[in-house]
Amino acid sequence: MKHYLIRAGMSPYENFTPAYEIVHNSIGSNVGNLVYAYSIFRTLTTEDVKLTPDYYKINPNRADYINANYDGYIIPLADAFRPSFAPKLKKYAELINRLTIPVYVIGVGLSIDFEPNLDQSFEFDQDVKDFVKAVLNKSAILGVRGDITARYLTKLGFTEGKDHTVIGCPSMFGFGRDLPIRDTTITQDSMVTINNSPKSPKHVLDFIDRSAHAFPDHYYIPQWLKELRMIYLGGPDLPSKGSNFPYEVAHQLYQEDRVRYFTNVPSWLEFVGEADLSFGARLHGNVAAILAGTPSIIIPKDGRMRELAEYHDFTYLWANDIDDNTNILDVVEKADFQKVSKRAPENFDRYINFLNENGLDHVFKENPNVKNTVFDQRIAKVNYYPAVKSFVACSHEELIGRWQGILEKEKIVEKRKNEKQIAQLQKDITELQEEVKVQEATLNRKSVQFALKTSGLFGNKK
Repeated sequence: MKHYLIRAGMSPYENFTPAYEIVHNSIGSNVGNLVYAYSIFRTLTTEDVKLTPDYYKINPNRADYINANYDGYIIPLADAFRPSFAPKLKKYAELINRLTIPVYVIGVGLSIDFEPNLDQSFEFDQDVKDFVKAVLNKSAILGVRGDITARYLTKLGFTEGKDHTVIGCPSMFGFGRDLPIRDTTITQDSMVTINNSPKSPKHVLDFIDRSAHAFPDHYYIPQWLKELRMIYLGGPDLPSKGSNFPYEVAHQLYQEDRVRYFTNVPSWLEFVGEADLSFGARLHGNVAAILAGTPSIIIPKDGRMRELAEYHDFTYLWANDIDDNTNILDVVEKADFQKVSKRAPENFDRYINFLNENGLDHVFKENPNVKNTVFDQRIAKVNYYPAVKSFVACSHEELIGRWQGILEKEKIVEKRKNEKQIAQLQKDITELQEEVKVQEATLNRKSVQFALKTSGLFGNKK
């Protein structure tokens, strides 16, 4: 039995409450992270392989423990090549250099503008180089999300096809080689799901808002951890940027109970699988719809989304092609929702070749569309929470109970944090005391030597 450690905030088998996820941030600040972790778990879990999440802990001092207890370390990443993640890349490089087990990076991307300028230097270039070199010392090849990231690594001196290869997003391959999309009839009476990001340009936010109103039966599916807190507790609001985005709980979407937040993948896929259409500016919000077989339109807002949209051939709409007259029903009429299905087999084969090159076992060896896997059987036994019930549908007693539950969990976390800090301080004090003893012994020894020398000096004068 092989046992792999995997970068993830939670296992798909764990069914955490919304309160737990809020306090412990087991979704890594964005519930979309659960989607690609879910797919990798399903792909790699066999009768002879199990995966255990690292709960996003990066501690180089745990290298000996990891070496002794795991057969490999699987690290799926999103747009990790960015300034805010650079400190973690440094820690990963230090940790990986201490490991003696294989390390596999299954997807990583560059955070960059929609129109990428790869001639420029980035403040994190050296951190990326150190990270990639560390990984390549522990694996055959590194998987990147798209062409933009591949060109970036090539510019840094790494060779495409030897050091790195484009594999897309692993979330797209968890259910096999075929990726069927339903032929739905999309009308104003359709139930649709919407996803959105405040980082989109204002005219895109305006388009998404008016498009939602074209379908009375619409639901907004947020992904940020802060938005989970909003729907669960009724606040606090997000810092408003003055654009057309549901920043506050007073927004119509919240007040009319048209927000659905999912804390696990199975419930999410089940819900979007009932929709006739998904559209918006979130990557995994639309990937979830595609995996559920629902037609999807994604509006990429930056280079990281663009490279994935192009690689997987999503049905996409560029922001530059949207103006005040763009109508969602016109876009739907012209859209080819099946093109992602047509591209899927080719991309899947390339992904499987990547896994094979790294020597990773997987469930698709005999059947590229295998059903009822070990993973599936275990998932079927979990009674997952449905979408989070909105605060607007709660009684005062329920809402008070939620706040009390959050505060209690936060107190426990704070207590553990304080206990850990106290233990570390006690350890530091003990080490300093030992150092003082050594220094005192050294000073005493030198004092004796000085006294003897001085005594000898005066003795000679006599």
